[in-house]
Amino acid sequence: MNRENTNWGQSVTGVVFKNNKVLLARHTYGDGKGMLIVPGGYVECGETPQAALVREYKEETGILVKPCDIIAVRFNMHDWYIAFRAEYLSGDASSDHDENDEVIWLDVEEALTREDVPDLTKKLIQSAAANRKGLQYTDYEGSTRHAPYSLYCL
Repeated sequence: MNRENTNWGQSVTGVVFKNNKVLLARHTYGDGKGMLIVPGGYVECGETPQAALVREYKEETGILVKPCDIIAVRFNMHDWYIAFRAEYLSGDASSDHDENDEVIWLDVEEALTREDVPDLTKKLIQSAAANRKGLQYTDYEGSTRHAPYSLYCL
């Protein structure tokens, strides 16, 4: 991680399914140490949340994903966190042996009952699995002054 280019107030995650399994990574530090969580991380300065999600997944799991709809947004007094439902595109799941020490495809129902899967991860899995439409990407050009633009609407 390039700490000088990190926007510590913005982070992303994504829930990815393949064959009724969800991709989870066993975290190696902080409050999530030892827990199976959905991969994600901080947005770099000048990076869109969508690009950050693609980068984080590739770095942490070796998987290429495509961000789809927004399934959740979490705010607190210090930062915001956007959760996407993301589509699996390619790659074999593998640990980065840094931020995680295990990356696994876990049956969705099992993930929702395990004690080593935190509540936030369970809520995100449930939201993504519900197949309700989240906020969908909408074409929007806007002015060129602050491009690129992203607009998600119901």
